Amino acid sequence: MQHAVGAPLPPPHGPGIGHVGRPYQAQHAGHPGPPPISPPPGQAPPPPAPGQVPPPPAQGRPQQPPAPGQAPQPGWSGTGPTPPPAGQATGHTGHTGHVQLPPGGPVPLPAPPAGSGTGGATLAVLLIGPAGAGKTTVAKLWAARRRVPTAHVSLDDVREWVRSGFADPQAGWNDHSEAQYRLARRTCGFAARNFLANGISCILDDAVFPDRPVVGLGGWKRHVGPGLLPVVLLPGLEIVLERNAARSGNRRLSDEEVARIHGRMAGWYGSGLPIIDNSTYDVETTARVLDDVLARSIASPPAW
Repeated sequence: MQHAVGAPLPPPHGPGIGHVGRPYQAQHAGHPGPPPISPPPGQAPPPPAPGQVPPPPAQGRPQQPPAPGQAPQPGWSGTGPTPPPAGQATGHTGHTGHVQLPPGGPVPLPAPPAGSGTGGATLAVLLIGPAGAGKTTVAKLWAARRRVPTAHVSLDDVREWVRSGFADPQAGWNDHSEAQYRLARRTCGFAARNFLANGISCILDDAVFPDRPVVGLGGWKRHVGPGLLPVVLLPGLEIVLERNAARSGNRRLSDEEVARIHGRMAGWYGSGLPIIDNSTYDVETTARVLDDVLARSIASPPAW
């Protein structure tokens, strides 16, 4: 059907409108019809048609956030739901599923345990030693055998989270490897504080040198806190050379590098830190000795 230029067009078949002069409800009896269209901002809504139920007022309706790329609706504040005040229930009793974040302050010294060994004390431990000393193996076993939840975080494992551009320790120490070491140490410190804030002890292991401030204890104390308990694991040179020979990949160092690291670790003697010579101990015995040493450190913290 054609219409002359300038002639009025027929009424549209929009929502609520059927044939001319007949409302939607008259054509479809018993059907409530489509929802009404909201008027533009600043205009009053049109009166309802005969027999039509007026829509509820817009006041009290929850506004939806604008879609990406769209301008906010009138009255939209741009913020999400308001969280409940601290300590107010969220509709659930007991645990809410939220994990307690680590406190802003450093980790304090733990309270002395009631029984033998470390007992049920929640504590942060740093196990120090050269490559091949058995730090990671002993730390894993000690954490697994405790009566309370205990986590283990190895700095070498965290360093290897970097896949592309990893600063291989076999390539030597440079600005690139130092930057990745600092990042891994800070990540380990946050993980330890996060575990302790949720009632889980944590043992970390790292080859900390007594004569190099960059990779010294100062950084660990800064990222974890004065409550960190350091213990040195230092077997004889022939033991670490034998254990290093059993390694593979970038964890295996040259004999010359192992001997150089072991010699520098000897600087911990006279430092005041507890030292365990596990040359003749198996892993089980070393973990048990470590627990006894930590119990004494809790009772009389070393000065460092």
